[in-house]
Amino acid sequence: MALSSIDLLIVGLYASALLAIAIWVSREPKGEKKDTEDYFLAGRALPWWAIGASLIASNISAEQIIGQSGQGFAVGLAIAAYEWQAAIVLIIVAKWFLPIFLKRGIYTMPQFLDQRYGHGVKSLMSVYWIVLYTAVNLTTVLWLGGLAMNSLTGWPVMVCMAALGSFAALYSLYGGLKAVALTDIIQVVILIFGGVAITWIALDRISGAEGALGGLARVYGEMPGHFKMILSSDHPAYGDLPGIWTLLGGLWVLHFSYWGFNQYIIQRALGAESLAEAQKGLAFAAFLKLFIPLIVVIPGIAAVMLASQGSLDAGALAEKSDRTYGELMKMAPAGLRGLVFAALIAAVVSSLASMMNSISTIFTMDVYRSMIADRPETHYVTVGRVAAFAAMGIALILARPFIGGFESGFQTVQEYSGFIAPGVVAVFLLGFFSKRTNGLGAFAALFASIGTNVALKFGAPDIPFIIRIWIVFLTCLAAAVIASRLAPTPAAEKQVALNDIAFGTQLIFNILAAAVVVILVGLYVLFY
Repeated sequence: MALSSIDLLIVGLYASALLAIAIWVSREPKGEKKDTEDYFLAGRALPWWAIGASLIASNISAEQIIGQSGQGFAVGLAIAAYEWQAAIVLIIVAKWFLPIFLKRGIYTMPQFLDQRYGHGVKSLMSVYWIVLYTAVNLTTVLWLGGLAMNSLTGWPVMVCMAALGSFAALYSLYGGLKAVALTDIIQVVILIFGGVAITWIALDRISGAEGALGGLARVYGEMPGHFKMILSSDHPAYGDLPGIWTLLGGLWVLHFSYWGFNQYIIQRALGAESLAEAQKGLAFAAFLKLFIPLIVVIPGIAAVMLASQGSLDAGALAEKSDRTYGELMKMAPAGLRGLVFAALIAAVVSSLASMMNSISTIFTMDVYRSMIADRPETHYVTVGRVAAFAAMGIALILARPFIGGFESGFQTVQEYSGFIAPGVVAVFLLGFFSKRTNGLGAFAALFASIGTNVALKFGAPDIPFIIRIWIVFLTCLAAAVIASRLAPTPAAEKQVALNDIAFGTQLIFNILAAAVVVILVGLYVLFY
């Protein structure tokens, strides 16, 4: 076992403190019970700093820490496009999408689709999102988290996954979104501190360098190919990150699907105490996003040189790059290793709790409540808790057969999500900005997304994934526009009245947005 007694003590103290805080922030005033707004949207009272921290904590999961560290080892800094471009998308979502969602007072993304397109589209997407979050997102986070935990404890991967899932359920089922979002503030601090510690240790261990900064300089000087954001066409990873198309193509579609229309991300903003707070929260998250590659990609790049120097098992990492972060964690000294391990647990359980809460929200509010109405609010809260627990149990069963056999958990999630993401983005964008698009057009876009993706994946397998997503997105737009002409224009109450929505933003949001854009331009110029 790589964990010492002091490491286990630190992890135990972290888990106990987190659980105690979750129970404390979730407590109910005497004589009151949680209603659906309290449980699923934290009473619509979240401040900007809680929204921003919770967004980052929910996003940085095992998929990012373990998956992107593995991709940093295999590919290099180019994988950071998934982090840096997301910062721009967060700004756009805050400026243009949130005002529409909050104006309509919705709980879920399917609820917006119901208001805009009708019950059929809502039902289809409710089922899709429940299946995706359970069978893909939950399973991936569980599996990658289990792998890293296995590296340090020696416990069987299934036992590690069960421990992570149980802990996430233990502290989130009672309190709902409020418990998840407010404990995420602690989670993100531990997560960033632990990530910086691993980066520092990995760079400091590089032979022939004086300190971590010297290690970074040596890695940058001797491995320039691993610091290219835009890959050449002869690069082995060009199929996943096809050069300039990472800036011009379908990666934007994936980002908008994830950050703009993904329930377990956008739910934090829906629970904001005001539009201005929600916008500041997303801008804060965008700013934090710029630093994430430092703690998830750079350690993977450093591991390449450490493996060449014999400090890490090069063969094992080449065979399964997702083990990179777990092996780097073993380098931390006792005590610090426990804190880093607690940071990894923080990332995993935060994401698991967020996904469980979103699954329960969609199932309860969009599926169950549609079939069984007029029950007490406490009844629906109980149904939500049962749904979340059931989703976790299903994900534990599916994790090994669904994710265990794939080379990269991170790329697997992108692949599965990509089958429907172009249709989702097309449906929402047309729903916002095209009054003519109707339910038939929405169905056409969603089915075109799946059909075109399958046709190109098997009929033209040499087309890089991101370019394929862009082609599919354009096809979805065309299908929606054409199909919408075959049915009547939606009634005025179903259309989005943009002239009735305030899109103005406060000065602090504008400053953060400008800073994010300037820094991103500088990063891409530096590492082009």
